[in-house]
Amino acid sequence: MKDVKGIIGICRKAGYAIIGGENIKNNSHKMYLILVDLNSGNSLLREMQFVANLRNIPILKLKNLNEIVGIENCKAVAFKNKALSDEIIGILKGE
Repeated sequence: MKDVKGIIGICRKAGYAIIGGENIKNNSHKMYLILVDLNSGNSLLREMQFVANLRNIPILKLKNLNEIVGIENCKAVAFKNKALSDEIIGILKGE
């Protein structure tokens, strides 16, 4: 998980991370990955699944996303960089 935490930190500093369900829904930029906390509510999970299906992007569910992102009460984050998104997907899927 340290690798994912580092990559997410890079994305945040570079402006590639979109944090929060409302920000993700209202974002007009191309997104390549959505991460959602397993403990988030059903309505947020449905909304993020809808956005992911609409834009044809992968969605992954993680435990304790707020600790990984480093923001208290963070339940969803999306990424605007393809290479870094692919790297996160590879690490999380064990590739």
